[in-house]
Amino acid sequence: VLITTSELEKILDDPNLILVDTRSFQKYSQAHIPNAVNLDLFSFHWIDTSHEGISSFNHQFEKIFSRLGVTEGKKVIFYDDVSGMLAARGVWLLEYFSHPRVLMLDGGITKWNSEGRASSIILVNYKPANFSGKPNPKILAGFQHILDNLNKITILDVRSKEEFSGKLVRAARGGHIPTSINVDYTENIAKDGTFKDAEQLSKLYQLKKDIEIVTYCQGAYRAANTYVALKKIGFTN
Repeated sequence: VLITTSELEKILDDPNLILVDTRSFQKYSQAHIPNAVNLDLFSFHWIDTSHEGISSFNHQFEKIFSRLGVTEGKKVIFYDDVSGMLAARGVWLLEYFSHPRVLMLDGGITKWNSEGRASSIILVNYKPANFSGKPNPKILAGFQHILDNLNKITILDVRSKEEFSGKLVRAARGGHIPTSINVDYTENIAKDGTFKDAEQLSKLYQLKKDIEIVTYCQGAYRAANTYVALKKIGFTN
């Protein structure tokens, strides 16, 4: 699920690669990794988890990924400033649509630049295609599923301690889902902006691997980062 800066540099000119800068257009236009297109994923929020809402969500992202040029044969790599929540959101989205070749740049453009690798200010256009991903319901948990399985699943609240306790209220109500465990997603990231190593992450997430795990935050961005961190250390459920 992760690719290093040196591995990415070797395949930058691969015609079957779509490299996606998930930062704001302002940051992208100032400098980005060569050949990268820009898709500011923070622009796309979705709060309606009804059957109709999820159907609309699927339709919207089919259009977005078609515009981006994603097809089954393309390898898609997302990057952020660091190993952050935006690139992780991109990985989660394409895995939700069952795309077989999606990765995240570990350390993001910060690590890329710190190593003196090439950058560009040339704006890269999309090459649209027909994206037809198949939604995978196994990696999306709705309200009713969580309510029905509160004592059967592990629920990770990846927001800050203040949000978890209710001291800081950013949603309709303060507090957290009953039985949930709080591990702030920022704990996943090392000082250099990469994900912490497997040993450190395993100490952070001492959870049973045979029990379903649901990650949540407020807008699914931070939850996606922990989703990627758990995949790095072998969680599959």
